Amino acid sequence: MSEAVTGQDQPQQDLYRTPEQEQAAKGAGVPGAYEMDLADINPINAHLFKENRWQEVFERLRAEDPVHLNEIESAGRYWSVTKYADIRQVDSDWQTFSSANGISLGFRVGTEVPGSIFAGSSPFIAQDPPSHDEQRKTVAGVAAPGNLANLEPLIRERTCRVLDSLPVGEAFDWVDNVSIELTTMMLATLFDFPFEDRRKLTRWSDIVFAIPEPGGVVESQKQKQEELLECLEFFSRLWEERKENPGHDLVSMLVHGEATRDLPPAAHLGNLLLLIVGGNDTTRNTMSGSVYALNKFPAEYDKLIANPELIPKMVAEVIRWQTPLPYMRRTATRDCELGGKQIKKDDQVLMWYLSGNRDEDVFENADNLDIERANARQHVSFGFGIHRCMGNRLAELQLRILWEEILPRFEKIEVLEEPERTFSSFVKGYTYMPVKLTRKASA
Repeated sequence: MSEAVTGQDQPQQDLYRTPEQEQAAKGAGVPGAYEMDLADINPINAHLFKENRWQEVFERLRAEDPVHLNEIESAGRYWSVTKYADIRQVDSDWQTFSSANGISLGFRVGTEVPGSIFAGSSPFIAQDPPSHDEQRKTVAGVAAPGNLANLEPLIRERTCRVLDSLPVGEAFDWVDNVSIELTTMMLATLFDFPFEDRRKLTRWSDIVFAIPEPGGVVESQKQKQEELLECLEFFSRLWEERKENPGHDLVSMLVHGEATRDLPPAAHLGNLLLLIVGGNDTTRNTMSGSVYALNKFPAEYDKLIANPELIPKMVAEVIRWQTPLPYMRRTATRDCELGGKQIKKDDQVLMWYLSGNRDEDVFENADNLDIERANARQHVSFGFGIHRCMGNRLAELQLRILWEEILPRFEKIEVLEEPERTFSSFVKGYTYMPVKLTRKASA
C-alpha cells in the first residue's frame, strides 16, 4: 500500500507534500528525456504518465544508466532500476531489499509525519517474512484454483449482462461502463460487500494513491484523509458483523485468521485497502488497456478476431504491455552493489516493472503489442518472489472471459479519441476512454 495506509500520510498538503506531489508540482512542461542532462531525469514525475510520455525516459535510462540515482529533500536517495535482470534480482532478495518501509516512494527512512489515522499500521505487502507470509496465507485461498473454478460462472454471467447492456453505434465511456463495473462487482463478491454500495470500493481504491490537485480525484489532503476515515468506519462495522456471522469472504478470513484477527483496526484497513487496490486498479486498467492496445495495433486485433484461440496469449501480452502498476519500492537493509552502483543502507530502490517489461534484451520489439509473443508470460507486471501478486490468476481469468464474450458479440470496439489517464506514477490507468461498438452480424 502507499504511505497513506502505512503511517506516512500527510495531513497538511503544503507542509507534508509527498515526493510524488513535489515532483508533479514541478512537472508540467518538463522537457523530453533526450533534451536534459541524464542526472536530471526523474521518472517518478506523475505528468509523464498522465500525458503518456514516459517511454523515452525509460528507454534512455535502460541504455545509459539502468540503476539511476535521484535525491529530493522529502524522500532522500532513491534509485530507479530499469533493466529486467536487475529488477528480478531486487525482487527476489527480500533480506537485502526490504518492503518494511513501504512500497511506494515515501519520506526519508526513519522520519514520521504526525497526524495520520493509520499511524503504526502496515499491510502485509509492506512487511517481510515471517509476518508477511503468515498474513498473506490467511487470504490466499480466495485465489486458489478451486475457488476460481467456482467463480468462473458468476464472472461470465455478469460479463454477458454488462456487455449486452451496452449501446451499439454510439459513444460511451468504456472505463466506467465496463472496466469499473465488472471489477467492482467482483470486489463486492470477494468482500461480501453491500452490493448497492459497491462503487464505494472504487472510490476508496482511487483515493489511496491520488495526488491532491484542483479538480482531481481529491482536492486536498484533508479530503483524502476524511474519505479514508469513512472507509475505516465502514469496514469496522463489517468487521464486527463477521465476528458473529462469518462467511467465506475476505473480511471474514481476516477477522478469523490466526495471524490477523488481533491486529488493530488501522492495520486491518491497510490489508483491506491492499486487497481492494490489488483487485480493482490492476484488473480494471488492464481491461481498458486491452481495448486501447488492440486499437493501437489493429493488425493484432485482426489476428484475434480471426483466431479467438489466441485470447490467453493476448491476455498475457496485454498485461506485459500495459503494466498497471509501474513500480514497487524496496529499502536497502545494508550497503550493497547493484548494476555496478553502490547502494547505501536505507536507500530506496524503485523496481520499474514498466521498464523491465519493455527491456529489448528480453522482449523483442518490446514497445509493440504482439499477441503471439512466445515469452509474454515472462513479464514482471505481477512482481517476482515472495510478493508476487496473489490474485494474478483471478485477473487473467476476468480478462480472458471478457474477451471470450466480446468477440462473438462485436465486430470491433473502436476507441474514438485518446483516453484520459491517471495522474500518478504508481498506478498506470485510464480515467475516461470513449468507444463505439459495431455489433457482429451473426450476433
